[in-house]
Amino acid sequence: MGCFTLKMANTTAAFLLCGMCASYGITPNKLVSGGLPAHTGVTTTDYLTDGYLTNWKSSNAKEIALNVGEGPSKLLINWESFGDCAWATDFTSNCGHAGVALSNFKILTSANSTDGTDGDWEVAATIQNNPVMARGVTIDFAGKSWFKFTSEGDVGQILEIEAFDMSNGGTDTWFFMGTSISQMGIKQQDTDSTTAQLIHARFPEYTPAMLRGGIGCINSTEVVEHLNEYLEYAGNVKFWAIEMGTNDAWGGGDWNLDTYKKNMQTIIDSAKAHGITPILARIIATDSAKAGWQINPAFLKAVDKLVEDNNLPAGPDFYAYFKEHPEQLASDGVHPNGDTKGGQAMHHLWAEALAPLYAADDTATTKPDSTTALKMTNRFVAPRIYAQGKNIVVEGNSHNATSVTLVSATGQIVSQKALLQNYEQVQFKNLPTGQYIAIIRGQNAVQTSTVQVK
Repeated sequence: MGCFTLKMANTTAAFLLCGMCASYGITPNKLVSGGLPAHTGVTTTDYLTDGYLTNWKSSNAKEIALNVGEGPSKLLINWESFGDCAWATDFTSNCGHAGVALSNFKILTSANSTDGTDGDWEVAATIQNNPVMARGVTIDFAGKSWFKFTSEGDVGQILEIEAFDMSNGGTDTWFFMGTSISQMGIKQQDTDSTTAQLIHARFPEYTPAMLRGGIGCINSTEVVEHLNEYLEYAGNVKFWAIEMGTNDAWGGGDWNLDTYKKNMQTIIDSAKAHGITPILARIIATDSAKAGWQINPAFLKAVDKLVEDNNLPAGPDFYAYFKEHPEQLASDGVHPNGDTKGGQAMHHLWAEALAPLYAADDTATTKPDSTTALKMTNRFVAPRIYAQGKNIVVEGNSHNATSVTLVSATGQIVSQKALLQNYEQVQFKNLPTGQYIAIIRGQNAVQTSTVQVK
């Protein structure tokens, strides 16, 4: 399918996080590029570092330079290209995908440039014949302050560039392998917050590096056929968040079950052999009234057994959630619907599932019940959050709300304020124009709201 934008109105969404397991020992890798100007010769842009992919603003500049400042000795540099939203164009036989990847280029670094063009530059990495639309490369950066992409060939349409400080051996790196479900829901459709931003809001010291790898029409057999390429281009990522099975289980039968189980075990074994922790999502439910079929329960049992037998962290239960919320599926009854926040729900469900990997939270004992809407109790009353001119106002009466944190669209903490008991109003004043995430924390709940300052 082609790539298209589905706009959603600002909305309040939230999730409860539970501490069901000990920390996975994830080492933070700080995002150091968020919101910085990207220099493209005589002009600068802000959309290449804004943390959003669905504004569809892209650059085809031959040189793109960022000044992240001195400090990091190593950087992980991620980039995302447009294409038709698929991660690779030639991994499937049933769907054709189009797009030009950023394929042949160099990454240069400088310690004395003042504008991204002057100064002395050294080659930190040379990339040749890259075929995928999202990838990360680690470079040495000691004593440097600038890096830039430089290419003599067609660079395609670059949507986003991120740089993470890897000086301490960061392991907070994620590749979201998937089908068209992920191609649409995780990359293509608008959301109040990405999975990475939701994790950062809950655990401020972490800024996950997140690559989106959904490919429409792909099944587990085709993933295995291209597994060497997955490992070559996403093998330096420490976690693979995997959504796979809709195309294997298409039509509701179980004739392909054994092949699916074998393929998924191969993917798991290969990931582990390369130091990658795979995390499997349960296959998304269909709206059987529209699709005319439903996922065979045997496939869900297979996913659960793979998770148990391989001692994997539990991924999100897309089946249970979308079975309860068919209105968030598209008219075909299979794919998430951006207009009804299907993709947004996927981001929140991934965040719910991954949060326990960062730290055990003994104060949060309530398990999510497959909903992205916070269920209020008499212990946590949702405040009202809104923009008033250049200010963001939080008002209400919440006996157990303890703090409010304001996070920018790029995942940076703008301000944090403690909430006194029986507070009436808290204001964040004189804010720059942009989108913000307000996080209200209570004793047993977290509420997130997206607010636009115009």
